[in-house]
Amino acid sequence: MQEEMEVKLRLEGAQSNLETIDQLSDFEDESLFTPEAESQKAQPVLECEHEPISLASTSRGNKNLRNGVYKSIKTVVFSNKLNLLMPFGPLAIMVHNMTGHKGWVFFLSLLGITPLAERLGYATEQLAFYTGATVGGLLNATFGNATELIISIYALKSGMIRVVQLSLLGSILSNMLLVLGCAFFCGGLVIRNKEQRFDKASAVVNSGLLLMAVMGLLFPAVLHYTHTEVHFGRSELALSRFSSCVMLVAYVAYLVFQLKGQREPYLPLTEEENQATDAADHDDGGDEEPEISKWESIIWLLIMTAWISFLSEYLVDAIQGASVAWNIPISFISVILLPIVGNAAEHASAIMFAMKDKLDISLGVAIGSSTQISMFGIPFCVVIGWIMGRTMDLNFQLFETATLFITVIVVAFFLQEGTSNYFKGLMLILCYLIVAASFFVHEDSSSEDDKKLKT
Repeated sequence: MQEEMEVKLRLEGAQSNLETIDQLSDFEDESLFTPEAESQKAQPVLECEHEPISLASTSRGNKNLRNGVYKSIKTVVFSNKLNLLMPFGPLAIMVHNMTGHKGWVFFLSLLGITPLAERLGYATEQLAFYTGATVGGLLNATFGNATELIISIYALKSGMIRVVQLSLLGSILSNMLLVLGCAFFCGGLVIRNKEQRFDKASAVVNSGLLLMAVMGLLFPAVLHYTHTEVHFGRSELALSRFSSCVMLVAYVAYLVFQLKGQREPYLPLTEEENQATDAADHDDGGDEEPEISKWESIIWLLIMTAWISFLSEYLVDAIQGASVAWNIPISFISVILLPIVGNAAEHASAIMFAMKDKLDISLGVAIGSSTQISMFGIPFCVVIGWIMGRTMDLNFQLFETATLFITVIVVAFFLQEGTSNYFKGLMLILCYLIVAASFFVHEDSSSEDDKKLKT
């Protein structure tokens, strides 16, 4: 009995101890989780963890930056097979410094600039996604033929006025015959089940501007060959500079009309065609999205422009030497070879859009580029030459002016129906081959550049 009482007393003592411990733990919990205690407890933890968190965020930011740069380089540089030609640019510089062989320097520079011109057009298109239709159109107008303008300015700086004239003329001929012809031909082969159509109104406006450019080039040539100048040697130059200013005003008015007056100048005419185009876009996967960011586009645009400018100096410097080494007239090099490189972006874009049955855009790329060179590029070079003190004029000589005039007439006839097929494209390509053969056998004896070669 006594043992049972002792056990009972021990149990009651243990139970009272447990209750006491519970009360103390509750009191400690309340004191620990008060706001004052919580803030005092969190303060040293934050102070200790502040520095590691900042270091982690910095390293994470650097990693994201490296990944972004790698992704951008992969998208712009390694996504196009044409970029395999990029190493030929540095190789041209090495050949220039080690051997000085003008023919190889010209050839390698030509190959090196080709992918850069295409990537310049790509960067412009990517930037246009973020700027809207109006600013995007101005960007395309500015950078669409940047390669030709850069080469022309370097040639103008070197006093090679005839090379400037012929290269700009060749750019117009290449866009109107070769680029448009390849677009019609490839589009007609891919889309055989229906006749491709485009907006005749836009084609007529561009044809009118091209005829105006022909008129601006024709009158100084006629004035020169008829010997009817009031002041010999000065009236022709004064007329060229005045006409260039007028053509620049006309081109600015054309941009305002195209971008403001007509918000979407290259849309199909009828509602049925518009619905068909929307359905085709939906089948292709919807609207296209940019592949790189806005600032990446700007940075790549600057990089490509600077690299093209750097290589253009070697290219222009080697033109005369290449003409002698290969026994090829400068007129053929300037009219045929240089524009093919400069029009690489337009060539690829026009064919791609034609194969997607977006012929209005192909027409805007090919004919719009010709309009830009004739109404902006040529007058711009005349004004720049005026500022530099160079006698750059609009007298492109009789043979070249006649070639441009006939080309504009032929293309205008092909565009008047508002339809295209592979046969029309083949005809334009064959016309370009005739023009190329004509300049291959044409000796530009009146040019100052050929006179330098003969001496």
